Amino acid sequence: MKGSINRLRVLVLGPDCNPDEVSIPLVSYSHAAALAQLHDVTLVARESVEAPLRRAKAPFRAIEVVRMPLLEFIYAWSFRRIFRSNYATQLLTAFKYPFALAFELQAWRQLRRRITAGEFDVVLRLLPMTPALPSPIAFLLRKKAIPFVIGPVHGSLPWPPGFELQNEREWISNIRSLYRYLPFARSTYRDATAIIAASSQTYAEFPEYQDKLFFVPEPGIAPSLCLSDSRRTDPGAKLELIFLGGLTRRKACDLALRGAATLLRNDLARFTVFGDGPERNRLEQLTRSLGIEKAVSFYGWVSHEEVLKRLKASDIMVFPSIRDNGAGVVFEALASGAVPVVADFGGPGDIVHPQVGYKVPLTNESDVVSQIEKILANLAEDRNLLNCLRQQGVSYARDKLTWDAKAQSTTSILNWAAGRGLKPNLVPPKRMCRERAT
Repeated sequence: MKGSINRLRVLVLGPDCNPDEVSIPLVSYSHAAALAQLHDVTLVARESVEAPLRRAKAPFRAIEVVRMPLLEFIYAWSFRRIFRSNYATQLLTAFKYPFALAFELQAWRQLRRRITAGEFDVVLRLLPMTPALPSPIAFLLRKKAIPFVIGPVHGSLPWPPGFELQNEREWISNIRSLYRYLPFARSTYRDATAIIAASSQTYAEFPEYQDKLFFVPEPGIAPSLCLSDSRRTDPGAKLELIFLGGLTRRKACDLALRGAATLLRNDLARFTVFGDGPERNRLEQLTRSLGIEKAVSFYGWVSHEEVLKRLKASDIMVFPSIRDNGAGVVFEALASGAVPVVADFGGPGDIVHPQVGYKVPLTNESDVVSQIEKILANLAEDRNLLNCLRQQGVSYARDKLTWDAKAQSTTSILNWAAGRGLKPNLVPPKRMCRERAT
């Protein structure tokens, strides 16, 4: 069946897309569902996510399920028992390699005839997002007339100089670059028609493919979150500060607390921390040593609905995470009217700009704390600036950061790959600034 002239027939590889999960499974599902509003999307997924996918009733043309019961059992058991359900470890990425290959090869067996018969206009691999897990389908399509697009992909961010946390590093990070020598690693990007990078750092990993490289951020937000915000923070009111995220060293909540300490001690602000993790005891002790424990509240993990409610009641989100690929929480802060103060690195550094928030250079800890302190003091004194940033942030989120906007950017890439449109100019903001400067 031929699609309309404006709709592409897209085969999306999203093995772990799941509307009931958080983080990357939900991000990828939301991206695929937004594309399904614009195109005839056939989603290919693992058996373990079939039930939630069908319950969600997104407008996919079809959901194709790849069934590998033995491998599914081995992976699920290992994830629970060996990796302790820890998504963050790089060892899990390495462990996924044979399972990712098996999924794509089985998907090819199931769909090869339909692919080669011209049932689809383009193949898009959404998952896995890491560039370290290659795609055999890119190689298998190399002599076919059907373009292959991969991404958004994001690499494991390097540790910023001076902020390396040895207790969070893993030995496997030292040999990460060896993934380029695995089967299908080179052909994945050599044979891809287009590569979508999710961050400036990942974009810089593919200098040899500049002619087919594009930038689209990893996260997105629902348009319903971007409501007009008419509230204003009065000059005499306390600033409502918030931190959201796991309480680990790399999330750097300690830098946020230290930067806010002067305001908190002078009773000019309140600080709410949502999240939990191994650093919680140390952070609570830090508040006592700084004399700010009465102005800081630790709530642990709460529901997503409660997070959004608290963001809408906050003035500033202080989030100096030193190593964050996507940071969907920054998108949600902007949409909710909480002005973000972030580290100028990774995903947050690509999204925040001076008209909506602040980016603090990662020079050294004391300088980061000093910069945060100056920013918060300035906003405490200039509530008109705070309110202006709030309004501009909501507009920015509504216009640029929704899933609909992300689907439109991806559509321009897919159309170009399929020979239906001009090449879009989608480069990371930092690269764009450098090009304008020269």
